[in-house]
Amino acid sequence: MTIDATVYRGPHEMEVEEIEEPELEGPNDAILDITTTAICGSDLHMYEGRTTIDEGRAFGHEIMGIIEEVGDGVESLEPGDRVVLPFNIACGYCRNCVDNYTAFCLNADSETPGGVYGYAMMGPYQGGQAEKVRVPHADFNALKLPDGDEHEDDFVMLADVFPTGWHGTELADLEAGESVVVYGGGPVGLMAAYSAKLKGASDIYLVDRVESRLELAEEHCDATTVNFEEEDPTEVIPEQHGGKVDKGVDAVGYQAIDGGRHSHGDGAYDKSREDPSQVINDLIGTVRATGKVGIVGVYFSSDPNPPEHVDEPGELRVDFGKLFESGLRIGTGQCDVKRYDRRLRDMIIEGRAEPSFIVSHRVGLDEAPEMYERFDEREEGVTKVLLKP
Repeated sequence: MTIDATVYRGPHEMEVEEIEEPELEGPNDAILDITTTAICGSDLHMYEGRTTIDEGRAFGHEIMGIIEEVGDGVESLEPGDRVVLPFNIACGYCRNCVDNYTAFCLNADSETPGGVYGYAMMGPYQGGQAEKVRVPHADFNALKLPDGDEHEDDFVMLADVFPTGWHGTELADLEAGESVVVYGGGPVGLMAAYSAKLKGASDIYLVDRVESRLELAEEHCDATTVNFEEEDPTEVIPEQHGGKVDKGVDAVGYQAIDGGRHSHGDGAYDKSREDPSQVINDLIGTVRATGKVGIVGVYFSSDPNPPEHVDEPGELRVDFGKLFESGLRIGTGQCDVKRYDRRLRDMIIEGRAEPSFIVSHRVGLDEAPEMYERFDEREEGVTKVLLKP
C-alpha cells in the first residue's frame, strides 16, 4: 500500500509522490491519519539545499490527526483519538527526557541528541506532510485533544511554532512587565511576540522586513515594529524605548541577512546578503546590560552549500567583547515541546490563546510544491501554510 507525501527531490524541488504506507515497527508505535500538517520556516533550510537531507525524504514535522492503529504496548491511546504530535521524537525515559529536555532525547535514532519527523540530521523518520505517519513511543509523543474539529488550526500550532515561540521567551527569562525585542517575523517570531503579550510584557518590538508580517505583529501582538531594510534596530529601538530593552529573542537563525538599508534588496531572500551573526550582534546592540537572550532560530553545524563569503557552518563573527562587557546571558536550543504543550493546549481550549492568526493559506497536499516556492520567496501575505491531506 502507498500514501501521498511531499518529497524532497533536490534544492528548490518538492514533489507530491507515493511512498510506502507506514506500519507499526514496535509495540509502542501508533499510526496517525493526518488531518492537518504545515510548512515550517525551518523546512526552507532543507528546501534550499542548505542541509544534508537525503533526496526522497518526506518533509513535515508539524502534524496532527486521528489515531488509526496502535501497537500492543500502547496504553493511553486508541483508534479514533485526536492528537497533535510534538515535533520532538523522544523516548520518555532517558536522562534528558526524564529531566524534561525532550528535544535532546538520547535514544532517538539520530546524528544528534533528539529526533524530528522529516528533518535533516535528526534521524531517519519520515515526515508528516503526508496522509499518514508512524508515531514512535506514541504514549509519550502524542498529546490528546478534544474530539471533533474545533480549534484545528490553533491546535496544529502546538506541534512546533507556538511552543517554540514561547520557548524563546522562556530562554530569555521574560517576566511580566519587562520589555523585549524579537528578531524575525516568521511564524516562530510572531509566536514569540504573541507569547510575550500573553505573559504581560510591557513593550514588545519585532524586527523584520515583510510588511504582512509586521502588520500581524502590530495587530495581534501589540508590537512596535521595525523594518530593518529602512531603519537600524540598534539605533531606533533604544531611541524609541528610552534605552535598551530587558530581553531579546532570535527567531531568525543562521540564514539571517544584513540590514541592506543602502541596497534595499527586494523580493526573494538574497543569499549574497547572508550574515549568520547579524541578529546576535543586533541583539547585543538592543538588549540592556545583564539582560537575557533566547535563541530559537536554527543554527546548523553542517551546510553543504554556504555563500562564499560566509565562514564555516557554525562559526560566527560575534562581537564577543561587547557581549562580555554587558554581561548578557544567552539560552539556546530546540524547543522541548512537551515542556509547554499541555498548558498551551488548555489556553487554546479556554479561549486565552488563538495562535492561528498567523495562518494565511489552507490548501491540499497537491499544492505543497507551489506553496514551498511562494513561502521561500518570502511573498507578501504568505505567513503560514497549512496542508490538508
